[in-house]
Amino acid sequence: MPDQPAAKKSLGQHWLDDPASLEAMCDAAEVQAGDTVLEIGPGLGSLTKHLTARAGQVIAVEFDEKLARQLPARVRADNLQIITQDILRFDFTTMPANYKIVANIPYYLTSHLIRVASETPNPPAIAVLLVQQEVARRVTAKPGSMSLLSVTAQFYWQTSLGREVPAVLFTPPPKVNSQILVLKRHPEPLFGDVDTKAFFRLVKAGFAQRRKTLLNSLAGGLHLNRDEVLAICRAAGIEPARRAQTLSLDDWHSLYRA
Repeated sequence: MPDQPAAKKSLGQHWLDDPASLEAMCDAAEVQAGDTVLEIGPGLGSLTKHLTARAGQVIAVEFDEKLARQLPARVRADNLQIITQDILRFDFTTMPANYKIVANIPYYLTSHLIRVASETPNPPAIAVLLVQQEVARRVTAKPGSMSLLSVTAQFYWQTSLGREVPAVLFTPPPKVNSQILVLKRHPEPLFGDVDTKAFFRLVKAGFAQRRKTLLNSLAGGLHLNRDEVLAICRAAGIEPARRAQTLSLDDWHSLYRA
């Protein structure tokens, strides 16, 4: 067995070796024998061992070349394939349909990964991510506390929270607690009549200046005059004095159609 390397701060590495938390991730993803699971950043292989014991195949994508080389000695499993690559450059279309993602990911990667996994032509059926607790709660937020991240995630996924994982269970401990974030792909697109790029251009304009009303943020972000925005809001049945974080996905859809 290779020596345990020091975690690299630059890569956001924090090792988790708590069996209950790792099993909770596998349970949340409903990992079973017929599944192909994509693990991101397997690190020392603690989660990988649980995944290979339950899944049909595990494809582990590791950015750290040394850890990738050492992983076969840490996890001896015939159903494990290791790819040394940055996950943000990974081609998700190489995965079989209805694969699953299960991963303890660096905090800095969360929003990028959610966007990439959401927008790929071959998204996973389910993604279970262990992330910073605050970010997990932002992703699953309700109207009143919405953000661009929560609108993006909930546009593509049914979002929910799983087990909380205290910082003390990691080596080295991060400064904050983590939580399991569960993303289940909508069986059908949430809105069938939406051009995704145009929809998110609208949403990004709304969130570009969070402290401003929709009237001001949409006028500035979409380069419209105030009368045009007032007409759009009126047609959508949305009060122009509201702020972006108070809107539901249905509200955004109404604005988009207007």
